[in-house]
Amino acid sequence: MAVNTPIHTVGIVGAGTMGNGIAQACAVAGIRVVMVDISDAAVAKGMTTVVASLDRLIKKEKMTAADKVAAMERITGSTRYEDLGAAQLVIEAATENYDLKVKILKQLDGLLAPEVLIASNTSSISITKLAAVTGRPDRFIGMHFFNPVPMMALVEIIRGLQTSDATHAAVHTLASALGKTPITVKNAPGFVVNRILVPMINEALFVLSEGLATAEDIDAGMKLGCNQPIGPLALADMVGLDVCLAVMEVYLNEFGDSKYRPCPLLKELVAAGRLGRKTGQGVYSY
Repeated sequence: MAVNTPIHTVGIVGAGTMGNGIAQACAVAGIRVVMVDISDAAVAKGMTTVVASLDRLIKKEKMTAADKVAAMERITGSTRYEDLGAAQLVIEAATENYDLKVKILKQLDGLLAPEVLIASNTSSISITKLAAVTGRPDRFIGMHFFNPVPMMALVEIIRGLQTSDATHAAVHTLASALGKTPITVKNAPGFVVNRILVPMINEALFVLSEGLATAEDIDAGMKLGCNQPIGPLALADMVGLDVCLAVMEVYLNEFGDSKYRPCPLLKELVAAGRLGRKTGQGVYSY
């Protein structure tokens, strides 16, 4: 495939929250998807999540039942990387763990035809560093979708040092075809949005731990004073406190600047297993 050819089939590794959200966005836009995960149960859960999401859109009259059927017919679930062969682009959407991503990328690189593009949906890991473990660094790029993928308009497109102009152009075109607004950023820890957002969440936790205000008042202050749709502490619970901690640790390690030190309360909540919505308790109880 020449990289200026429109992408009509996308492979996705990971059927979790981000993976199935990306699959839905692609399928609704008319693009075929092969979504791979390690077990049949994980794949089935991802497919079920897409169905439920599409049903909500039907209920809100943003989609017809026929649209849903057509979208689901475009998604194929699999546990075999070999089934990704028809894709012009494969998006790695695994957990935010460097070693895991490297393992997946090396497997993909060995299986996919040389011309296939690979993207990582990482929110904080260096694209330049990930590209370097593949044999196609010029055809490697970051595509950072935001959660929930079907609803969020933004995609950060991150160019590694090695990413070619043609790869960037192909992925930028795809993001626009999905109805998203792509912004192009250079490779740096946290890129743009999370570089600003996660330290803000961390600072909100410092404010909470210092007893300056209640969690509810901190969130109300940021919503009403800064016109944010959700307060930083409620957002932390939605993102996952473990994810916030991991990102802050990446910043501290990469920049070596103490302003990125994780709040002790954040570490304490994660140590207690209070990770936010996904565990039923974080800053708030659910």
